[in-house]
Amino acid sequence: MPFTDMLPLLMVGAFFVLLLGGIPVAICLAVTGFVFGYIGFGPVLFNLIPARIFGVVTNYTLLALPLFIFMGIMLEKSKIAEELLDVIGLAMGGLRGGMALAIVLVGVLMGAASGVVGATVVTMGLIALGPLLNRGYNRAVSAGVICASGTLGQIIPPSLVLILLADIMGESVGTLFAAALIPGLVLSGLFVAFILLLGVFKPQMVPAFPPEERAQYSSTDIALKLLKVVVPPLALIFLVLGSIIGGVAAPTEAASMGAFGSIVLAILYGRMSFSVMKETVQSAFVTSAMVFFILVMAQPFGLAFRGLGGEHLVQDAFALVPGGLDGQILFLMLILFVLGFFLEWIEISYIALPLFLPIFMQAGVDMAWIAILVAVNLQTSFLTPPFGWALFFLKGVAPPELKTGDIYKGVIPFIGLQLIGLALVFFFPALATWLPDAIGW
Repeated sequence: MPFTDMLPLLMVGAFFVLLLGGIPVAICLAVTGFVFGYIGFGPVLFNLIPARIFGVVTNYTLLALPLFIFMGIMLEKSKIAEELLDVIGLAMGGLRGGMALAIVLVGVLMGAASGVVGATVVTMGLIALGPLLNRGYNRAVSAGVICASGTLGQIIPPSLVLILLADIMGESVGTLFAAALIPGLVLSGLFVAFILLLGVFKPQMVPAFPPEERAQYSSTDIALKLLKVVVPPLALIFLVLGSIIGGVAAPTEAASMGAFGSIVLAILYGRMSFSVMKETVQSAFVTSAMVFFILVMAQPFGLAFRGLGGEHLVQDAFALVPGGLDGQILFLMLILFVLGFFLEWIEISYIALPLFLPIFMQAGVDMAWIAILVAVNLQTSFLTPPFGWALFFLKGVAPPELKTGDIYKGVIPFIGLQLIGLALVFFFPALATWLPDAIGW
């Protein structure tokens, strides 16, 4: 093989060597992109980079990212998520596994309200882990349900993953939000079914809420608390998602309404203060800067890899996969799942995906369906050891008695459930395509 043909492979290898050496991913992307691009093209490459970066920073759709991030962090910092968990846990408490079910439901609501996995896992870890362990819940189950529920924000719109996938795949954000809604609810239903089955067959692992605690509140008190605490965030979610899916507002406009709505909710709950606003703005800036820095640094990497012929290498490799188009899609899912053990979703999205997508675009595959398959698959990357971020987030706030082994053991059933969800979307594409088609997108 000529040396020039080997450059794309050497480039990918160099990227992983730098990454395993502990260098931040954005720097790895930029260094390998510039070095191998210079080897292949000389200084010509540098003339093309400014236009690519300008395209990223002026992308109107991507403006929704910091706004949705702000919205999620505001709901977390103002303790609205904490109240949600308390009230739903109380309402569900009579069931075996009721507290765990409450965590799943709050994961759905927080996912729909923000799409920020780290904030959701940390919040629920701080609020719910202690009470779960104190009420006799199995340690592994407690850790697993918190980590898995926290990742629901990856698939339930408005998801940061879906916004970036829309940019990568050339689909509208509204189409992907509509396509993800049913698969996200199906995945949540699988989690709920698993907990209910545990309550039937392993009741000692997920005991019911102590009756004496529930006796302190009448049914009317619980109903009023649900009305006061759950309805306002639900209204905000419906306002944001409904305006996007209904075509009333663009994603960026809806995100600005969501960010403003989260401030209004914090004021109504009496939680707004200068310190809350300051912490929210700082956290939103840091998270947004991290995302955009990686996006910008991915440009020289992608440009160099394609220019060196890496795309043709990938296409040739896919041509050797048996099973036709279905076999190629399954092969892509396998690659993404394995990469999820070592890389973050944003790195996989901007490094791996652009290499494979032209094959499916040329074959005329419904890209919204592919996007949802990818999103469900990427969701597992938050749970798969050794680098699953949800595991790190929970370990950072967990009490000493919860060992790392408990967390790893607890997420295994939920990884299996996510793979079942992935299989359902693969075998029944209508789960992802029905709602966009019904709306007319």
